[in-house]
Amino acid sequence: MADSKREIERKYEATAETRLPDLSRVAGVSAVDHCGVTELDAVYYDTEDLRLAADSLTLRRRTGGSDAGWHLKFPVASGIRDELREPLSDTLPPSLAGLLRSRGRDRELVPVVRLRSARDVHHLLDAGGGLLAEVSTDTVRAERLTGGSGTAAWTEIEVELADDGDPAFLDAVERRLRKAGIRPSAAPSKLARALAETAPRPKKTPGRKGAHPTAGDHVLTYIRHQTEAITALDPAVRRDLPDSVHQMRVATRRLRSALRSYGKILDRGVTDPVGDELKWLAAELGIDRDQEVLDARLRARLDGLPRTLVLGPVRSRLRIWSVARRGGSRSRTVGVLDSTRYLALLDSLDALLAAPPLLPAASKGPDRALPRAVLKEYERLATRVGRALELPPGEDRDLAMHDARKAAKRARYAAEAAGPALGKPAKRFAKRMKALQTLLGDHQDSVVARDALRTLAVQAHAAGEPGFTWGLLYGREEAAAAAGERELPEVWKRASRPRIRSALEG
Repeated sequence: MADSKREIERKYEATAETRLPDLSRVAGVSAVDHCGVTELDAVYYDTEDLRLAADSLTLRRRTGGSDAGWHLKFPVASGIRDELREPLSDTLPPSLAGLLRSRGRDRELVPVVRLRSARDVHHLLDAGGGLLAEVSTDTVRAERLTGGSGTAAWTEIEVELADDGDPAFLDAVERRLRKAGIRPSAAPSKLARALAETAPRPKKTPGRKGAHPTAGDHVLTYIRHQTEAITALDPAVRRDLPDSVHQMRVATRRLRSALRSYGKILDRGVTDPVGDELKWLAAELGIDRDQEVLDARLRARLDGLPRTLVLGPVRSRLRIWSVARRGGSRSRTVGVLDSTRYLALLDSLDALLAAPPLLPAASKGPDRALPRAVLKEYERLATRVGRALELPPGEDRDLAMHDARKAAKRARYAAEAAGPALGKPAKRFAKRMKALQTLLGDHQDSVVARDALRTLAVQAHAAGEPGFTWGLLYGREEAAAAAGERELPEVWKRASRPRIRSALEG
């Protein structure tokens, strides 16, 4: 596994004549240590169509300096990136290649830019000699290697916060630099600047001047955002970052829901096969996520009991059961992301966006086509909620409420997709659908938890362990589900107020 480092830095414009001000006057700085000049030589890699750069990713092989090797940087926020490092080698290390698979697919990564820099480094130190930040003045020479043959040169100042440093310290340094007339750089990275300054001049292409977005434009924008989210979350899932699997699964479901809800805008004869593959991906991602949610719920219920009511090795049995069910799930998830089927799905999404199967309604204004799709999902939901409310408590009602939950999710996602076009009415509608979805989801989680608790109670009984605690937890889950069922009519009443429908209908 590659070494990971959170990089927090700011860049500033400079010239060959720019001199750093006295940074020892920055609050907290006791000394400024001049470390000398280092020569750096970095070759940046990308696909020929610059897919990595389009997502603000940088991959380089650098020699010189204390951290020579392969570096892969993912954007986190403005001025913040996660940098993954591997030792210097002739070829791209597999650990980094895997993290780029969702972007590059089967395209070759080729050298696109070479940057040679003379880096003059100063360390800002605190009273104890600890590093607060590194300030470097970089004289850069850029050479385009693919897609042109341009060159560029510039000087910039970079201030990088020390590991675990307080980001507010960078504000203090910036104030000092600004007083000296040094201003922040407009370029987010050296690579971005190099690509911009060495690129051939683009040919002008006519656009739709003054055209208003159509219903199809809005739907395609939503689909594009969810597709980009899946691609962007792929490396996070591979790195096992918190909540990444859940976020990727949500994006997959949102995308599938949009393809189904907006079947009058995009031809479902073309999109349904893509939807089937999205359903497969969501199911694969759910294997780990569903167990994670169940584990958290059962642990929370157990933690809520007084010690006197926890009889027998309950926690040990729960932990063993959980480990057994989750064993190998992470390796399976990564295997899915490496599969030919998954990569083919990403390609099919690219193809869908490149040549969308638009139907006649797509060319119309969004004020009619989008509300119709949202209200169609609402009618489906109303039917399912009505059926659930008619049934007596029991397994049939549990299944009906689960069906209603899925319908509430589709109605919510349809409204979210329409939100940019329809404004506050769609956003209010989505909020009400989310409240309903949350209640129905908690009920379904209780159904799943009760089934797990029964299994655990049977295992405990077979091992001669007390079953009291398992039965108590089962009873509490049963009571929570009953409370949700009693609350459903009122939540549904708020979600189905006539004025919400009339607002959507315009």
